[in-house]
Amino acid sequence: MEERWSTEHVLSLAPDQASLKAAGKLSGPAPWSGAGCEQGVLWGLCKGSGSTPYRAAVELAAPAYSCSCPSRKFPCKHVLGLLLLWSAGAAEIADGAERPDWVAEWVASRQAAVEQRAARQQAKAETADPVAARRRLERRAARVSAGAQELRLRLADGVRRGLADHGAAADGWEQVAARMVDAQAPGLASRVKELAHTPQQGLLTGYALLHLLAGAWGRVDELPEELAATVRTRVGFTADTAELLAGPTVRDRWQVLGSRDTADERLTTRRLWLRGAKTGRCAVLLAFGRPGQAPELALPAGQLLEAELAFHPGARPLRAVLGHRYGAPEAGPAGPPAGLSPAEAVAAYGAAVADDPWLESWPVVLSEVVPVLGPEGWQLTDGRSAVAVRRGSVPEAALWRLAAVSAGHPVTLFGECGPAGFTPVTAWSGQDAPVGVGQ
Repeated sequence: MEERWSTEHVLSLAPDQASLKAAGKLSGPAPWSGAGCEQGVLWGLCKGSGSTPYRAAVELAAPAYSCSCPSRKFPCKHVLGLLLLWSAGAAEIADGAERPDWVAEWVASRQAAVEQRAARQQAKAETADPVAARRRLERRAARVSAGAQELRLRLADGVRRGLADHGAAADGWEQVAARMVDAQAPGLASRVKELAHTPQQGLLTGYALLHLLAGAWGRVDELPEELAATVRTRVGFTADTAELLAGPTVRDRWQVLGSRDTADERLTTRRLWLRGAKTGRCAVLLAFGRPGQAPELALPAGQLLEAELAFHPGARPLRAVLGHRYGAPEAGPAGPPAGLSPAEAVAAYGAAVADDPWLESWPVVLSEVVPVLGPEGWQLTDGRSAVAVRRGSVPEAALWRLAAVSAGHPVTLFGECGPAGFTPVTAWSGQDAPVGVGQ
């Protein structure tokens, strides 16, 4: 019997609020028939407006979804309804049932597609011309160097004019950002765009960090290997996933600490945080989905996944890619994970930013803290030290829900600690299941 997902986890997969509302109407047994679950695959037939029911199926480990409906949303309301029905433990879903032919064919086609993609990647790696790749890299590095030098001059001019004139020059900074794109330095471009809209009180810090990054690129070959890798990443150079997975990997039983989605007009980005049960090492996985589609990678908070991770190089390696999995996710230990005091969490961020000056936050678990609302906003305190909740990081209503979960008693919180405060992601109250905060 497959371990059921929580209702909260199923709802987090929805691509939008309309899908959530529609899925709620399909979460009961009435529209479903022929539903079953066997070896990580869930399926069912959902009665629609036509004479032929829609065929919905889910491969839980990936997860991956399939539905015969014409919806362009992913997962669609039928898949979400089926998952809600399953998560509620409905007796209408037969555990261990034999897969229908259409389900078996879909699973086989998915496996074939995975194998073909792996074969194409292998063939691409074998036919790659290392000399041509090196020349392309050298040409790009030269363009980035020219762009970084121009950026340093622009920053110096801005300081000479005075930071009070920064707002009037916002359009000029947008042009500088476009110049960094032309120089193939997307990391510099995004930071310049942020600088164009930075409030007055944060300008000096923004100028300094951007000048530091542009200057670091100018002497990247002289830096220690780990710091040089950090600078390349911050400037906008990316590592190939296949190359990362071919290098050293870290195998562990990774506990899922939480996840959060952010969306813009181009894509939805999911950040999923893990911590190794053996190594204690933290990792963040990134997954992306097109507008109207939730990212495929979804793991419930609190679960354990034994797998290999390959970390992107850097002075503080955190971002990783998921490699080989050793089985499906399983239930994690009862109760909350071990954590730090607020003072220790702030110190942990300080140690991390000492290695990577451009680090905006660091994942930490706060243990035995109580959320309180004071004159200066929300804070998390253990009675001896406190850390402020970062303003605007989660909706105000989410913080009141967190206070209700706490009911004045200590809770464990996972989130990100940074210079502006703590951003909560997941909460544990006693032995209860983890609860997402602000998602």
